[in-house]
Amino acid sequence: MPWVAIVSAAMMWILLLFLFNKETAPEPVVVDQAVVASIAKDYPTVGKAVFEGKGNCVGCHGAQGQGIIGPKLAGDEKLLKDPVYVHTILVNGKGAMPAYGNTLTESEIYAVANYVLNSWGNKIDPLLTPATVAEGQTKIDPAVLKNRSRFVPEDLKLPEIFLATFIMVLLTYGLIGLYSVWAEGMELHPGIHKVRSSPLAVMAMLTTLALTVVFSVLFVRQMVTDYAGWAAKEPVMPNVTAEGFYAAMILLTLAAALALYKKYFMDGEVLVEDASGEFPW
Repeated sequence: MPWVAIVSAAMMWILLLFLFNKETAPEPVVVDQAVVASIAKDYPTVGKAVFEGKGNCVGCHGAQGQGIIGPKLAGDEKLLKDPVYVHTILVNGKGAMPAYGNTLTESEIYAVANYVLNSWGNKIDPLLTPATVAEGQTKIDPAVLKNRSRFVPEDLKLPEIFLATFIMVLLTYGLIGLYSVWAEGMELHPGIHKVRSSPLAVMAMLTTLALTVVFSVLFVRQMVTDYAGWAAKEPVMPNVTAEGFYAAMILLTLAAALALYKKYFMDGEVLVEDASGEFPW
């Protein structure tokens, strides 16, 4: 029964990943040739007008891109290396920055994006066009990466919530069953059971405790790095995948240490074996 539960949970997990990744996939970009033709001609004037007027970008980023509330845009090498990211942020927004996908036209979005990418010391060649964005979607889109690495509540719908809950129940059931068989055996015999730890068990215990300390240090260091990035207003997302991995490894190594203690270091006592109260495993 424990293995049946774990295999069922794995099948449900594959289905969950399929549903979640399907919903977070970026919309295909349609290359409008009229927009492409107007970009080079219009971006110096239209882009500046949107930046200073309709988009009110100067309120956060400054008239010279020096950064005020929002991050600095002038001379930002990270933006120049990934110009598609500028388009993504303009369309979808990020943090305190609003999404302009529904308030600006497609031509205005490309105009202001190219204005930012070609002003105050910034320079890209060729210009950002729908073709560039379409090509960039063959890679991992930043918004998709964020959603795959972190479950954001507003992005979860009822099927995902149901499957995630059911997976946790099945995994918990299966792991408890496997642990019970490993730690206590298939049958419980009345009486006091003395255990004597072996050198191998002591080494395993020390190893799991040392790994717990190592992962705790890595987790704290990653959190400090991410918070420092936020404080510096860098246009990068925190490494949530690393944070989650280190936190999960801390819990797993602690659980392994407790399991080793139960198996090899803790004396046990069974008063009576009641057949009517057995678990399915």
